[in-house]
Amino acid sequence: MLRRSARLYREAFTGLSRDIWMLALVSFVNRAGTMVIPFMTVYLTQQLNYSLAQAGYVMSCFGVGSILGAYIGGRLTDSIGYYRTQFWTLFLSGAMFLVLQQMESLLAVCVTIFILSAIADAFRPANFASVAVYSRRANRTRSYSLLRLAVNLGFSVGPALGGWAAHWLGYGWLFWIDGITCMGAALLFRATLQQKEEVLEEDDPATVQIPKSDSAYRDRIFLVFIAFVTFVAIAFMQFFSTIPVFYKEYFDFSEGRIGTLLALNGLLVALFEMPVVYRLEGRVKKLPLVAAGAVLVGLSYISYITFSYWSGVAFLAVTLLTFGEILSMPFANALAIDRSTPRTRGQYMALYTMTYSVALVIAPTAGLQIAEIFGFPVLMLGLAGLCFAAFFGFLSLRRKMER
Repeated sequence: MLRRSARLYREAFTGLSRDIWMLALVSFVNRAGTMVIPFMTVYLTQQLNYSLAQAGYVMSCFGVGSILGAYIGGRLTDSIGYYRTQFWTLFLSGAMFLVLQQMESLLAVCVTIFILSAIADAFRPANFASVAVYSRRANRTRSYSLLRLAVNLGFSVGPALGGWAAHWLGYGWLFWIDGITCMGAALLFRATLQQKEEVLEEDDPATVQIPKSDSAYRDRIFLVFIAFVTFVAIAFMQFFSTIPVFYKEYFDFSEGRIGTLLALNGLLVALFEMPVVYRLEGRVKKLPLVAAGAVLVGLSYISYITFSYWSGVAFLAVTLLTFGEILSMPFANALAIDRSTPRTRGQYMALYTMTYSVALVIAPTAGLQIAEIFGFPVLMLGLAGLCFAAFFGFLSLRRKMER
C-alpha cells in the first residue's frame, strides 16, 4: 500500500518542465509571506477598532481593486506580455504593503488597499497565461496544480507564522514580511525564468477547433460558466474574510488557532491535489468534477450548522472545503485555458481571475453584514445555496462546454 502510494506521488510529479518548477518556486516564496490579507478583518476589528461593517467595506475595496487589476492584467498580458507583467506587479505590490502599514483612517486604508489589490491581482492573468507557455497540453492541468500546490504550501506557512507573529510581535511585522517576500519573489522570477513564446501542439484546442469567439467577453457559454464559478468563489472566499471572525466570536479561537486552521487548507491541498489531478486528468470530464467540487464547498458550510455545538466542526468544514477546492479549481482553470487561443489568452485568464475578484467584493461586505444582522447560521445556509445552484448550473452547461 505504501509502495503504491509512493509510486502514485512520484508519477504525479514527473514530466513537468523545469520552467514550471521555477514558476512554482516563485509562487511559493510569494505566498509564504502571505500574512496581511488573511488577518485583515481581525486586524481592522481588533487593532483599529473598526466595526464589522467597516471591515467589510475595506475588504470590498480590496475586491474592487482586484477586479480592476485582473482586467488590467489581462490587457497587459496580451499587449506587453506575461513576463514583464508578472515581474512588475510582484515588485510593486510588495512596496504597497509597506505603505498600507502606515494607514489608519477608514478612507486611507480603503484607498491604499484598493491600489494594492489592483497591482497584486494584475499578476494573476499573466501567471496563468505563462503556464500555457511553460507546459505541454498533456500535463497542463497538473502544471496548474503544481502552481496551486506551491501557492498552498506557501499559504500553509504564511498564515500560521502570521498568527503567531501577530500574537507575539504585533501586527506591524505582518506588513513588512508580506512586502519583502513579494519583492523577493519578483527578483527570483527575473533570475530563474526567461521569456518564451508559446508553441502550439497538434492536440491543442487552439489548433484543432474554430475559436468560440475572437473575444472572451463575447463568448456567451464561457460567460455563463464564469457566472457559476463566481457563485462558488463567493462561498469559498468567506473562508478568508468572514470565517476567521466567526471562529473568533463564536468559538473564541486565538489568532494562532485561526492561523493553523487557515494553514490546514493549504496543507491538505499540498498533500492531495497533485495525486488526485493525476488520477483524474484525461480520465474524467472536467465539468462534472467542477460541479462535484461545488457540492463539497456547500457541504462544508452546512456542517457548521449541523455540528454548531462542537468546535471540532472547524476541522471537518475546512477538510470538505479543501477537497471541493481540489476538485473544482484546477479543472475550472483548465477549462478556461482550453477555450482560449494565444491571441485571447490574457482575456480568458482575466475573466477567470475576475471571478475571484468579484467574490472578494461581494463576500466580505455581504457575508459580514448578513452575519451581523441575521446571524452566522443564515449566512451558512445562503452560502450552501449558492454552491448547490452552481452545481446544477454546471451540469446544465455540460453538453455545450464539451461540444
